[in-house]
Amino acid sequence: MKQLLKLEEFAMFGCSILAFNQLQFDWWWFPTLLLIPDLSMIGYLINPKVGAYCYNFVHHKALALLIVGLGFYLSNHCLLLSGIILFAHSSMDRVFGYGLKYITSFNDTHLGIIGHQKNNTK
Repeated sequence: MKQLLKLEEFAMFGCSILAFNQLQFDWWWFPTLLLIPDLSMIGYLINPKVGAYCYNFVHHKALALLIVGLGFYLSNHCLLLSGIILFAHSSMDRVFGYGLKYITSFNDTHLGIIGHQKNNTK
């Protein structure tokens, strides 16, 4: 089942690339901006709860779709770009097993435990 979910997320990442291709930005903007949403992890400097809330807010696909919709409504290409990047980043993270975070720790996600702790739980 996990492989099917990863395949689905990979397809959504591909759709993000296709959507980006419809914008009038140079191709290098996509890889340049793709990791910017990970700045939301800065909340973990405060504590795991704040970190999880910040991370989950930025990595939630509903936010990305809301920004894309607002970009369409306002005919704003920068908002469209931002929403597409957020959506692509969230999909890419989930392909690699990085899901939305629980407040217990960074490694505890809705897709399971990530990192070195994963091997210790078996």
